Amino acid sequence: MHEGLSPEAEQLYLAMLRGADVGLGAAHAELERLGLVRNNEVRPPRSALAAIASSHEAAAARARETAEVLAAAYAEHGAKEVDFVEVLKDAGEVISAFEEMQSQAKTEVRALDPGSYLSPQPEASPAQPPALARGVAYRVVYESALLQTERGFASVQESIAVGEQARTFPGVPLKLVIADSDRALIAVPTVKGGNVVALLIHPSVLLSALSELFEAFWRMAVSITPSTGEDTQQEPTTATRRLMALLSAGLTDESIARELGVSDRTVHRRVSRLQQLLGAQTRFQLGVQASRRGWL
Repeated sequence: MHEGLSPEAEQLYLAMLRGADVGLGAAHAELERLGLVRNNEVRPPRSALAAIASSHEAAAARARETAEVLAAAYAEHGAKEVDFVEVLKDAGEVISAFEEMQSQAKTEVRALDPGSYLSPQPEASPAQPPALARGVAYRVVYESALLQTERGFASVQESIAVGEQARTFPGVPLKLVIADSDRALIAVPTVKGGNVVALLIHPSVLLSALSELFEAFWRMAVSITPSTGEDTQQEPTTATRRLMALLSAGLTDESIARELGVSDRTVHRRVSRLQQLLGAQTRFQLGVQASRRGWL
């Protein structure tokens, strides 16, 4: 799966856009493989961005399928029969296990949050601030739909403000919490519906698989930056779509400024804002994130 363009290839692509003479090498071969260069001529990056975004979507689909298989298997076939899984059916028992995992964590808490099955909003945990104060790191991937409501967005921003690293991705498949590499807690609706089964997973192949599942979604997810008070829920605007189209066509800031009738500085400022909004460190990454979200 393509993770994006390497820094060397990205710099070579930009140099070729400026008309610089370049030689062959690994970076040039990478550009050719991604369709950004053909017959030593620079090509618009739109199709390459679409290909990379498609590969991410394919990986996400495989990860979601894996999560559904794991959840269904252990909810339907009596997970209590194996010694590394505890079935929790009482709500108080589930909350207690969740809080205990955080209070006992030594290094890191990781979570996938599609929203509660009983409430559509993310819920802040009182155990999080003390854990963060002890130096426990938090990494959470939120279902993107959670950020489309005022309450959900505010809740996530509160967690970021106290030190949580948060990312977002569409279609988070299950509610998962992993404390260090010792225990995991997943909550899934029962096969017959109507109830929620929580599974407490102890060290095992299943726990390792859940850790890998989290890391796969973390790599694909988009960073959520601290709110600056600016309304970001209205994106993409028509102006943003036009700017992204010009960027994906490989135009320079000067050319984009002429097209939009603004200054070079304004173009740079708008691009920097979008990079922060989508958690992109480079303009190429910005194009990938925008393509994945359907902004192109």
